Amino acid sequence: MSAPPPLAGFLRARRSQVRPGEVGVTSTGRRRVAGLRREEVASLAGISVDYYVRLEQGRERHPSAAVLHALAGALRLDDDGRLHLFRAAGLAPRSPATGTDEPVDPRLQQLLRSWPDHPALVFDRAHDVLAANRLAEALLEGLTETRNLLELVFLVPATRELYADWDAIAADSVAGFRLAHQADPEHRRTTEVLHALLQRSADFRRLWQRHEARGKRLQSKTLLHPAVGELTLQVHTFDVRAVSGQQLVVYHAAPGSTDSDALQLLGALAATADRFPRTPGHGTGGQV
Repeated sequence: MSAPPPLAGFLRARRSQVRPGEVGVTSTGRRRVAGLRREEVASLAGISVDYYVRLEQGRERHPSAAVLHALAGALRLDDDGRLHLFRAAGLAPRSPATGTDEPVDPRLQQLLRSWPDHPALVFDRAHDVLAANRLAEALLEGLTETRNLLELVFLVPATRELYADWDAIAADSVAGFRLAHQADPEHRRTTEVLHALLQRSADFRRLWQRHEARGKRLQSKTLLHPAVGELTLQVHTFDVRAVSGQQLVVYHAAPGSTDSDALQLLGALAATADRFPRTPGHGTGGQV
């Protein structure tokens, strides 16, 4: 069977995630669905049940902006969810279809290198890392195996041990990727990454079916780093205005904290590794 239209799939998934009590619906009788019933969504949005059913079944694909605003309110969508809803219905501007993304501006790369105490990287809409400073490379050791952040989360086993709350990181990664993918569904590299993860990761497939869409926000992440132990960092994400689809991520530790001390130690270890790279055979039991 072919995949449902983006709008139909999103409506069904979102309806299943909204609990009746969250929207003031009194639950009566035995419910066969975890979230809202179709008739409840239709009532909250002020549209007919038949029309809403046709939207969920993909038989109606061109609702008006007024209907979408009503559905966004009924389903309690935030700004990112509302944007995704309008994109799925073809009523929001999308990025021009492009085959490849532009490289990182050299001035931005220089800025990354000027932050020796803050891990920082730039990734594109496909979640490929385009640039990273030395401390970010040391913090996310799995970047030596893949330069794609989704592959890092779902296909590099060590990453599950790196993040203390891997489940939350995985869910946020998929939600951010869906928002980026919907901005330019024809983007070649994004499509490649999507198909590869759907084939190779059951966890990714499960999360993709939830149809969550949201951008990265200020948050904290606790990492269990094999070289410096546990550290909790604030994560700041910024859109790179000069190039559509690029985002800058900067990790920050509170000054004077043990987390800051751990970052400094990690930076020192990374600098030492750069100055004295391991020679094949040394320290590995091999011959010099």
